[in-house]
Amino acid sequence: MGRSHEPERTCIGCRGSAGKRSLLRVVRSADGTVRPDPTGSAPGRGAYVHRQVACIDAALARGALAKALRTGLDAEGAARLRADIEQEVVR
Repeated sequence: MGRSHEPERTCIGCRGSAGKRSLLRVVRSADGTVRPDPTGSAPGRGAYVHRQVACIDAALARGALAKALRTGLDAEGAARLRADIEQEVVR
C-alpha cells in the first residue's frame, strides 16, 4: 500500500507552505462570523495560518486574512480574532 497524501496549504501570514494538519484554518461562515476552525471542516470560506504568533500578527497586520476571507475586519474584530486564534494555538 502507498503512503497517504497530506494536502499542502499556504500560510497567509508568512506565505510558506506546510501540510494542512500543521496549519490552523480560520473560517468565515455564511453569517459573516470569522473564527478559528481547529477541525478544518467547518463550512465557509477558509484561510490557513501557521500556529505561530508571528504568522498570526503578519496576517492581521497586512490585511491578508481579511482579503483571503473576503470580509472586512475592524480593529475590534481583529483583536477578538487574534485572541481566539491564540487560545487555539496554546491548546
